[in-house]
Amino acid sequence: MKKTHEIIEQAKAFENKLPEKKNFPIPNKDEIAGWIDHTLLKAQATVEQVFELCREAKEYRFASVCLNPVYVPQAVKELEGSGIPVGTVIGFPLGANLTHTKVAESKAAIEAGAVELDMVIPIGLLKSGEYETVYNDIRSVAETCHENNTLLKVIIENCYLDRFEKIVACLLAKEADADFVKTSTGFGSSSATVDDVALMRAVVGGLEEMGVKAAGGIRTWADAQNMIAAGATRIGASSGVEIVTEAKKES
Repeated sequence: MKKTHEIIEQAKAFENKLPEKKNFPIPNKDEIAGWIDHTLLKAQATVEQVFELCREAKEYRFASVCLNPVYVPQAVKELEGSGIPVGTVIGFPLGANLTHTKVAESKAAIEAGAVELDMVIPIGLLKSGEYETVYNDIRSVAETCHENNTLLKVIIENCYLDRFEKIVACLLAKEADADFVKTSTGFGSSSATVDDVALMRAVVGGLEEMGVKAAGGIRTWADAQNMIAAGATRIGASSGVEIVTEAKKES
């Protein structure tokens, strides 16, 4: 990775300026489903709810389904031939697993058929300034993903970070060759905000450089539009059907 002091200096440069206000293009109401990871991550999710999630994904043509690792095999089977990718979560929701555990979990998920992984960084280590350790954690999972043609989204859990830490987390994820940075697990003290998405987009660069996924608390068509206008390229939501239905009702 870049030397730690280079990451810190780069982060300081971003911290001292506000992101340029941009309004990124919003997909139309017939395209929005293709921006949404249709999500079911609650602890009490049942097999029947997983089947329903997959049925809805096929009906509405969501970008993917995202569920806990134990349900990846069922989802892969249910979505076979549909073209809907299966995603899952790694080190979720605390990010405090050992790196080799995250790598093993990633390999198992990929072997089961997952092609998109959303991993949580070791949040406490980031806050402790252990940037090289955090980088190595992300990089190890990124290498596993890319050896297997799998996307990696890195959850930085913004609700626990100050502005400088958010910037550093994004820079580390980009340096580690992740495909996306992601706002939240949805299980923290607060969820995605437009300001955080705008900051993350400013740090990682243009739409063609890296993805930004907004997740947590996005329940309406207006919420989704606001996140995308701020720079999100993917939305994680358990309310995908409601968002799409509301969008199609809009005149």
